[in-house]
Amino acid sequence: QVRLVESGGGSVQTGGALRLSCAANVDSGDVRNLAWARQTPGKEREVVADIYIDGTTYYSDSVKGRFIISQDKSKNTVYLHMNSLKPEDTGMYYCAADSRGLYLGPHQALNVRAYNNWGQGTQVTVSS
Repeated sequence: QVRLVESGGGSVQTGGALRLSCAANVDSGDVRNLAWARQTPGKEREVVADIYIDGTTYYSDSVKGRFIISQDKSKNTVYLHMNSLKPEDTGMYYCAADSRGLYLGPHQALNVRAYNNWGQGTQVTVSS
């Protein structure tokens, strides 16, 4: 079992920045991939960023160059640094973990089905 707790959401204006945090408590399983996904109004949930235990990262085209995923292994925490925010970034952001001990390649890492543990989400609202 993996418990994921997100924090850091809020409301900002276009062009602003936010940092999301996700604290991961791992009771069982082998977590090597942590990710951030979002569900924006009218769209399916999508993975926007993934980080592997060795620091390898993958990003969706929609956030590449604006968002950065990072991890602090000493705190079992993963972050999503969001810059140059746009109204279309508005949505619920979820932390996700794959506890099967796998290496996910670039395609799997950005697939919501690759993750078997999810947090409750934190809301991000970007106003124009």
